[in-house]
Amino acid sequence: MNISILGCGWYGQALAKALINAGHAVKGSTTSQQKMSALAADGIAPYLVSFLPGDEHYDDSFFTSDVLFICIPPKSRSGEGPGFIDKVRGIIKAIKKHSVKKVVFISSTAVYADINAEVDELSDPQPNIEAGRILLQAEDLFRAENTFKTTIIRFAGLIGPGRDPGRFFAGKKDIANGRAPVNLIHLDDCIGLSMAILDRQAFGYLFNGCSPHHPAKSAFYTKAAVNSGLETPEFIDELKEWKMVRSVQVEAILGYGYKAAPNA
Repeated sequence: MNISILGCGWYGQALAKALINAGHAVKGSTTSQQKMSALAADGIAPYLVSFLPGDEHYDDSFFTSDVLFICIPPKSRSGEGPGFIDKVRGIIKAIKKHSVKKVVFISSTAVYADINAEVDELSDPQPNIEAGRILLQAEDLFRAENTFKTTIIRFAGLIGPGRDPGRFFAGKKDIANGRAPVNLIHLDDCIGLSMAILDRQAFGYLFNGCSPHHPAKSAFYTKAAVNSGLETPEFIDELKEWKMVRSVQVEAILGYGYKAAPNA
């Protein structure tokens, strides 16, 4: 297949390399001229693409694809709220203009509030943080379209090469909510889920991407720090707001089994 990846960051570039290894032709976008050569070196056809309001530019051929992956998380910490939604509207306009029929939008389990319960794809998200609210609004924009099919993947916390969980809390003290369950997914499973969607042609679905293993926060991050040779963190032995993210769709629709368990 010809596959375009809008946003070749940590996940997007790794996905591109996996797709190329599987025999697909991959176009990858970046907003940085400096990154173009790095994409090309990995066998990715590089494109400079921007959907910033007032600075929208792209090559039409980028959208000549069988499948488009959209991997551009909102920069909520820098105040990107309405601007992200404007980006999404611009992307949807380009998708329709170029008649792309299959889309994968990468969202996050941040759309689920900490309600002290398990949540899955059938749960009402009710986001209570800015990033979650923005992503749910973006999801709704894709769901409202009927000229193409969008599959949404809500990834949990991302770990893997370059994202060593041992560093997250190393050496910190009095970390709250030590008994809360962790919700994580390894890069290998991010890619595995994505490939399974392509293999099954599972478009028009919602999937939670989260390991079925949920050790306590204190146990997991303490062990991760030890494994990385870092100073161990100290957690408060308490259970406050939490959620446990599960999926009722991944195995049923994709037949996918997780390979990398974040066990404590």
